[in-house]
Amino acid sequence: MTARRAHIDRLFFWSVISLAVAGYLIFLSASLGLLAQNGASFGTVALKQTVSLLIGFAVFYAFSRMPYQWLRKYSLFILIGAVFLNLLLFVPHLSLYHGGAARWINIGPLSFQPSEFLKVAFIVYLAAWVRYAKDRIKDMRFGLLPYAAIMAVLGGLLLAQSDTDTLVIIGGTGAVMMLIAGMPIKHVALAGLLMVAVVAGVIALRPYALERVKTFLSPSANSQGSGYQINQSLIAIGSGGIVGRGFGQSIQKFGYLPQPTDDSIFAVASEEFGFLGASTLIALYVLFAAAAFRVGARSADQFGGMLASGIGILVVTESFMNMAAMMGLLPLSGVPLLFVSHGGTALIITLMAAGIVANISKRREVL
Repeated sequence: MTARRAHIDRLFFWSVISLAVAGYLIFLSASLGLLAQNGASFGTVALKQTVSLLIGFAVFYAFSRMPYQWLRKYSLFILIGAVFLNLLLFVPHLSLYHGGAARWINIGPLSFQPSEFLKVAFIVYLAAWVRYAKDRIKDMRFGLLPYAAIMAVLGGLLLAQSDTDTLVIIGGTGAVMMLIAGMPIKHVALAGLLMVAVVAGVIALRPYALERVKTFLSPSANSQGSGYQINQSLIAIGSGGIVGRGFGQSIQKFGYLPQPTDDSIFAVASEEFGFLGASTLIALYVLFAAAAFRVGARSADQFGGMLASGIGILVVTESFMNMAAMMGLLPLSGVPLLFVSHGGTALIITLMAAGIVANISKRREVL
């Protein structure tokens, strides 16, 4: 039996609100670092993030009210649409280069990153596939092989964009989802080995990826070159101590930390709020994931359960990759700290995904 709930799961709702508000405040403080580069850009960047947050809340509300089952019905078309958007990156004059890669589509005054939509579209389709396969997911023909086929298509598309980070996030999220769905561990392990082989090949063939790994293994070897960002990040994190310098008091964001509002924003937060503040932020992501898993476990159907769990896995995986890289626990990557880093696309899509989980939480199984 199932019952319609009148309200969104409270634990999940407040985890979203807490992350969004905390992220916005951290971003505003980090944005002050832009004054050391270009004083006129602070107001523009802050305004754009404010508008993105407001749009994100509106999208969250809309998706929390629309029945999530239509996503299963149109899951294939949603994935095809996401792939098409990413193909537009190869159209001359539409793509925007940043950091040596074309990952943004630029249309007039607007720009967005289509890979952010691809992440959610992939989760929607995989959840729909699991719902279709059901117990047959244990069979290689309905589990490992379809998963490998999807990853081959998306992998080729993302590697052509030099976006290895997104491929790792999607592949890892998908593997955990398939494990939860009942795919045998040996099949999941095989998929993991294939992913490791692909990433190893990318590292061997692309100098920038190999340089990342070398910097990770020996961050002090070239402290003024490839190791500059991680060294400045570690200085910022260490300077925070237990309770931090205080809100807005980061020193490293003023001309020392590269991209203080983007990749390095966790270092700024750690410097200003210290070990306690950084631990609280990490705890909020854990709470978000735990609440999403609880929504998935209580879902009235398998599709909703897999979708909510997949979104929880995606958000915590991507965010932890960013934080681990800033602490020197993983090689540096270009993934944002969701809810916190500069970037309207990531913020809006993350709140859209959260809205989907909120909608799922309104319908739960009653024993």
